[in-house]
Amino acid sequence: MKRIEFIKSGFFAAGLSLLPAAVSAKTSDPKRSFRFAFISDIHIKPGAVPEAGMAKAIAHVQNLKPKLDFMVNGGDSIMDALGATKESTQTQWDLYQQIMKAENKLPVYACIGNHDVYGWFKKEPDGTDALYGKDWAVKELKIPNRYYHFKKGKWNFIVLDSTQLNAAGGYIGKLDEAQMTWLKNKLAEIPSNQFIAIVSHIPILSICAGLFFNKTEPNGDLMIKRNLMHTDFLAIKALFNQYPNIKTCLSGHIHLQDEVQYHGIKYYCNGAISGNWWQGAFQEFDPAYAVFEFFDDGTCSREMIKYG
Repeated sequence: MKRIEFIKSGFFAAGLSLLPAAVSAKTSDPKRSFRFAFISDIHIKPGAVPEAGMAKAIAHVQNLKPKLDFMVNGGDSIMDALGATKESTQTQWDLYQQIMKAENKLPVYACIGNHDVYGWFKKEPDGTDALYGKDWAVKELKIPNRYYHFKKGKWNFIVLDSTQLNAAGGYIGKLDEAQMTWLKNKLAEIPSNQFIAIVSHIPILSICAGLFFNKTEPNGDLMIKRNLMHTDFLAIKALFNQYPNIKTCLSGHIHLQDEVQYHGIKYYCNGAISGNWWQGAFQEFDPAYAVFEFFDDGTCSREMIKYG
């Protein structure tokens, strides 16, 4: 065997190539479009620990390098308005506004969490009150509607309202009829060469929704309750299957963290700023937020940040 043939055969046997690196290797990484923090489940309330904790978390986000482009607030900004008095609810929102004003300099895109809804669980709810339900949260969060759309680069963000009043009591994770119609129309409007990210408070799909109670039922079942994951997942899945440019869904609510890839979509549940409602870690998950990088090729990545 000639020397050159011997050298070539050795390279090929090892799975290597004699082609120039520019040809045989990937020439470049995907171009990053933007970088943002996903904060969720702050559950602010009066008290030294929650007030200092929220301030520290928001300040931590501001100081990350490279600098972030914006924040997404995944809901449950305040501890609870469902059964609270108007005075207590106002106090909670005032604290939220004061800390955000003092610590945050980034644009914020928010969605409504179940605990942000006012008056549903009061003993004598007043449905005629202008602040009843979600209108108060829409005002405080400075969002255009309880569900809406915004665009960043090649990415379209669709922010949903996951929490609906349940006829059998409590609340349920699902889209109401008007919102589902809006979502169908919005998805149809977005060009197929642009990418889509869905934001919801309650996860559309999550494995940790079945682990929230950290127990097995007496009959051996692991339960996913109607208020822990979207009960209309199968209908949403059928809709999403029509749009391969839907790439990811981001949520909070569970205070746990997971990453599920299903039918070409990545579903991320992103923990809680408050952890175990300001009592340390919830199960194995410390208080934390997520940092996402979105790329121009339709991919994204997540890093969970413990802010201390």
